[in-house]
Amino acid sequence: MAQPIRVLVAKVGLDGHDRGARVVARTLRDAGMDVIYSGLHRTPEEVVNAAVQEDVDVLGVSLLSGVQMTVFPKIFKLLDEKGVKDMIVVAGGVMPDEDAAALKQMGVHEVMLQDTPPAAIVATLTRLVNERGER
Repeated sequence: MAQPIRVLVAKVGLDGHDRGARVVARTLRDAGMDVIYSGLHRTPEEVVNAAVQEDVDVLGVSLLSGVQMTVFPKIFKLLDEKGVKDMIVVAGGVMPDEDAAALKQMGVHEVMLQDTPPAAIVATLTRLVNERGER
């Protein structure tokens, strides 16, 4: 039997609201994924260290505070420094469409905004992991 998809749902920065991230974490868990939730106010370093230590398939970063264009370059730099090449990075939350497009150019595999249905999030992560294949 294949191992369940491992996901770290992370909140980075000063964003103090995590209801959406908790709903996503619960949805993924209910879909059979192994989910770790970072808690609030994490630094990019803490999130990347946890993702590497937990050997997750997917690092999902939830943002509402508008810092996505500074947080994701730091996350990618840290992953690169650790030699991590196969981790799927996704973004979620609230952000302008132009930022979502720029994040995808930067290497974010998918951006799921606040109106993305829970079932679509599960389907997207499953598809991304299946496309990547075994590690």
